[in-house]
Formats: sequence, C-alpha cells, structure tokens
Amino acid sequence: MSTKIAVITGSSSGIGLLTAVELAKSGFQVVATMRDLARREKLEQAASRAGVRPYIDIRRLDVTEFDLIEPFVEKLVRDYGRVHLLVNNAGFAVAGFAEDLTVGEIRSQFETNFFAQVAMTKAVLPAMRQQRSGHIIMISSISGLHGAFSSSSYSASKFALEGWTESLRMELNSLGIKVVLVEPGSYETDIWTRNARIGKKALDGTSPNRERGQKMRDRVQAIPKRDPMIVARAIARIAQDPNPRLRYIIGPDAHIQLWLKRMLPWKWHEKLVARLWKVD
Repeated sequence: MSTKIAVITGSSSGIGLLTAVELAKSGFQVVATMRDLARREKLEQAASRAGVRPYIDIRRLDVTEFDLIEPFVEKLVRDYGRVHLLVNNAGFAVAGFAEDLTVGEIRSQFETNFFAQVAMTKAVLPAMRQQRSGHIIMISSISGLHGAFSSSSYSASKFALEGWTESLRMELNSLGIKVVLVEPGSYETDIWTRNARIGKKALDGTSPNRERGQKMRDRVQAIPKRDPMIVARAIARIAQDPNPRLRYIIGPDAHIQLWLKRMLPWKWHEKLVARLWKVD
C-alpha cells in the first residue's frame, strides 16, 4: 500500500480540522477523529471545498475513553494495513488562577492534554515498531515551555507532555519512529471560545481573584490571534520530513516569549510579564 495513513485527534474544528484537510491534500489517507460526530459537517464541508473528501475517513473517538483507544487503533490497522502518522491534537484549556482550581478540574485537564496523548501514542507504537517507521506529532503549546497567569493547569499538562515526548523521542529514534513537538503561540481556534473552560470557583463569585480574573479575561481576548492555517501547513510539512527536529515553535509571539524567558534573569522576566498583563 503506497498511500500513507494518518490519524488525527480533535479534528472537528481549529488546527485539527485544518490539518486533516492539509494532510489529505498532501497525499495522506486521513482518519480524522472527533468526540461528537454531530460536529462532522464543518470538516466535511472544508474537505469538499478542497477536493479531498474521499481521502478523509471521519470516525468517533473520545480520547478520554481510555479502554476504547487500543481497540480503535487495532481496527484502524486492520482496515488500512499500516499507520504512518499520528497527530495528537485533541486538547482544551482550563482558565483560572491556581488557588481557585479544584484538583478534579486539574485532573480533567491532564486526562485530555497528557494521558490521552500517552494512550494514543502507546496504541500506535506496535504497528510503527513492526514497520520500523512512523511520525508522531504532539500538538503542545508555547505554554509547555512558558508559564502564564491563569493557565497553570494548562501549562502543567503541556510541560508534562514536553518532558514525556523528549524521553520518548530518544527511546524511539533507533526504531525509525520520529517524535515531534509543535508549539504554537496564539492562533484563532476554539480553545479561546467553545473549548475554553473556566474554573467553577472563578464563575460562582467566590474567588478572591475575581477582579484579577476579569482583567485577565479581557487581556486574553484582546491578544491578536493569527490564522491557524499556518500551524496546519507546518504540521503537514513536518509529517513529510524524513528527519524532523524535536521542536517547532510557531508564531512570533511564541518565539518572543521563549527568548525573553531564556535571556532575562527570572526576577526581571516576571516583572516584565506582570507589567505586560497588567494583573496585580
């Protein structure tokens, strides 16, 4: 079978949807997964406009239903024979100051953003090991390298993913399996709207950070957000690179944040961040 098989999670909107279409345009047969198949229409329309609808197989998968992940991948391999690419894209953000978030809310953040990516990766590894090839692309974030106000649980989940992926890459290099981190800055996706979640305490009026939280929400909404197609096209290029780098930081804001963190003494850096966000 000459056609390369790709599976991508969280493909009902945003970067996941656009990446599914870009991969199909690049010659992949794409298995695009989403938690709710009632939301498939947007992807179907985008694929039809691009002329690649026959090359996108839309299937239901909730990445937090861990017992179903391995059977899902086994069926995919039976149907297509191989799997060449996994794009771990599904994720969401919980907003709120750290002292306001419950352990349950933080655990839910890790279930989707970290443990689900681990489970999906482990499920495709037997097929990739047997064929001694494959790409695994983790959609992380600049927040996986740089903490920020009111996104502690999101940053923590991405920091965990970064460390796990670094280790995994070293373990799999000799097997011909390439593991990559993609770390976007601010892009216009549902993570800022439909997929945004706010900690319960921040919503019920009992938070001691109520005013600070409102300021933070206003600042986040005012951040210029770029076209996510930039990220989707970068992922498609990485998927076809036989020797990709470990990290791809995408977006000028992401590069600036990381540069400031690395170059400035920490005390200067945190004062600068506080001044920029105007949350005190």
